[in-house]
Amino acid sequence: MTAGLEVTPSEPQPTASLGEPVKEQPGAAPPLGFGVRLGYGFGSLAYGVSATVLSGSVLQLYFNQVIGLNAAWVGMALALTIIVDSVIDPVIGRFSDNLRSRWGRRHLLMYASALPSAIGIVLMWHAPQTLGTAGLLVFMVGMLLFVRVAVSFYEIPSLALAPELAPDYHDRTALIAWRYFFIYGGAAAMNAILFQVFLREDAANPLGALNRERYAEFGLFAAVVIFVVIITASLSTHGRIRHLHIPAARKTSLRQTAKEMIFILSHRPLQFLMGTTLLNGFGGGVQFGLQAYFFLHYWLLKPQEVAYVLFVSPFAAIIMLWAAPRISARIGKKPFLMACYLGWAISFVLPFVGRALGLTPPVGSNELLALLVASGFLAVAFSIGFLIMFNSLLADAADDIAVKSGLRSEGVLYAAFGLLDKWGAALGAVIAGLLLTWVAFPAKAIPGTVDMAIMNRLIFTAVPLIVGGNIIAMFIVSRFGIDQATHEANLEELRRGAALSQE
Repeated sequence: MTAGLEVTPSEPQPTASLGEPVKEQPGAAPPLGFGVRLGYGFGSLAYGVSATVLSGSVLQLYFNQVIGLNAAWVGMALALTIIVDSVIDPVIGRFSDNLRSRWGRRHLLMYASALPSAIGIVLMWHAPQTLGTAGLLVFMVGMLLFVRVAVSFYEIPSLALAPELAPDYHDRTALIAWRYFFIYGGAAAMNAILFQVFLREDAANPLGALNRERYAEFGLFAAVVIFVVIITASLSTHGRIRHLHIPAARKTSLRQTAKEMIFILSHRPLQFLMGTTLLNGFGGGVQFGLQAYFFLHYWLLKPQEVAYVLFVSPFAAIIMLWAAPRISARIGKKPFLMACYLGWAISFVLPFVGRALGLTPPVGSNELLALLVASGFLAVAFSIGFLIMFNSLLADAADDIAVKSGLRSEGVLYAAFGLLDKWGAALGAVIAGLLLTWVAFPAKAIPGTVDMAIMNRLIFTAVPLIVGGNIIAMFIVSRFGIDQATHEANLEELRRGAALSQE
């Protein structure tokens, strides 16, 4: 095993350190069956639900347009909760990596997250109406932080399972494809239900997306869904616990976690992935912070029409669930990733360019809605393809780090990786709020009443930021250097270390 990070404990320890071989659970794990793949992927629906509930697209709309808080303050509050959560995530990852229980390193935390996540999602839509501006901001920050941390206790351990569940180079791509099928499908379904059912603009709900009570009803629905999903998904992989790595007993500390984080962050292939995810997070933060404004005030869609655009995501996910593992196995992970990146950029920007050139159908027409549905379908399909490949490369980097460090620290790795993703999203949320304030977007605005000059300034500033950041990210990820041969050598090294530890 190659030399790795040297970590000296504060007290002498009779257990494995980072430089010692990984002690594996004896007994080879059987191949993953369809039920385990489906169950593992189904669990990411919890992230899809939380991504909808906690997205800038919904929260900026709710707290700015429904509650009436300043858009810039909402963006900054969102950013604050994302940043604090990102700092807590490595502690969760470290705790999970070293947890010894009858339910392994991951599952105990996964089960424990279900009830707090559900309760937090219910409460966050019930801000007391007697609170002033400062009180509402404090309530928003507190509830968002509570929900983010509660969901992280499921998401980080669940993510960390992937490298162990599927060690094979291409098999893990197929497993991660299931994950993103449910992330996008779940988020899209929740968004579609929000706009089509709860915020539907009709005689029973003339306020449409401005109806405060409907958000509270949606929160209760989302809470039930996330609780059921977390428990069901955790049970589906429970039988694999006996085949997963058991860490040697050792004391943990913030200093030890910091040393592991520094080592992980110094891993060069991972640095390319982290730079990419920082820019992706930024673009996503801006896009999702403004997406509802684009749909309702630029394209002048009704909430139920927004649902049509969003609901194509599950169908795009089905295609990529089938296509991504097959195409990447034929042409390689990185070439397919790059093709997906370029396809997303073209699909996302095309409707905006078309309208600027006067080439799109008129606003309010069925033809325009069909164009937005088609564009959204392609953009989501390419996004899913990219994310499947990207996270498969991340799992490859996890194995490379395990070889170099001698320790299976997937929880810390995914938390460290998510740090920059969340920081990018936080910056994007701030920029989205500042842009809304800069263009003087009115609070509690009824769609169709906003001056189109305001919307044009918003579009011509935000779209180049979103696309530009992602194009730079595409060039960064192109330098990732772990290929199939490197991965297979790493896997053999891990097997050899496991065999030695059992002699």
